Amino acid sequence: MKKLALAVVAVGITVTSIAQDKTVQELMGESGKTIKKDESDTTVKIWKTGGMFNITLGQTSLTNWAAGGDQFSLNSNGLFNAHAFYKKDRHSWDNSIDLELGYINSTSLGTRKTNDRIDAISKYGYLLFDHIFLTGLFNFRSQFTQGYTYPNDTTKIKTSNFLAPAYVIVAAGLDWKPSPTFSLFLSPITSRWVIVNDDELSAKGAYGVDSGKTVRNEVGAYLSATVNREIIKNLTYKAKFDLFSNYKHNPQNIDLFMTNLLSMNVYKGFGFNIGADFIYDDDQKSFGKDKNSARLQVRQFIGIGYQRKF
Repeated sequence: MKKLALAVVAVGITVTSIAQDKTVQELMGESGKTIKKDESDTTVKIWKTGGMFNITLGQTSLTNWAAGGDQFSLNSNGLFNAHAFYKKDRHSWDNSIDLELGYINSTSLGTRKTNDRIDAISKYGYLLFDHIFLTGLFNFRSQFTQGYTYPNDTTKIKTSNFLAPAYVIVAAGLDWKPSPTFSLFLSPITSRWVIVNDDELSAKGAYGVDSGKTVRNEVGAYLSATVNREIIKNLTYKAKFDLFSNYKHNPQNIDLFMTNLLSMNVYKGFGFNIGADFIYDDDQKSFGKDKNSARLQVRQFIGIGYQRKF
């Protein structure tokens, strides 16, 4: 009887061990499987976020070079943009920021800035019908550091600084968004503040601000179109096109601000950028024979470097 009891206990322990081993094996097998989304799950993401970072570097050095040129030059440019889009029911909230800063250093000219931009925008919209949103918009645009023009190799004239100028736009209007990659906003009543927070520039009455003042308010009509689209795999086009007409002063002279950026990832983060920016500001009269004319400002660039999307 005693032997029979021992045998029963031994068999029980063996069966339990086998069952436990099988359970452990099943758990291990399940943990190694890839989790797949249920095809019946149609939940839409409320927030969509992303962005891109790009840095471009270039260097040239010459030694006993008969053709001539700078003995050494180094150029660098950094670009960062990010976005966060919210969409739920009839509500949408789009936020984006673009930052750029670039310099060139050479033995003959020293260090000069080649690019500088801060551009942040936030839009809240309520869907009325067929991709048309009743929208409120806030936009801030400026630059990081001091900027100069160079009439000759030994003379430089300050033309900008942080918050000099800066543009703050508050607008209400209609926003047409036929797709997630395109938006066209129109506001018949917009308030724009031009800020020149620099004593030297303010004293000159730069950017339309009265001499000695730091802020000028304008009321007018505003149009803004944005595109952020992947044309083909790894090739992205991003653009912004703004128009503003000041009802208070020369409304027929419309201010223009436009940026274009074509980015392509060629191999493991290394790629190229091609861009072109256009600005026309009727109050920025720093051109012409007597430095009292407004002109279309153009900047174009091509860069090869490292970029990372997230």
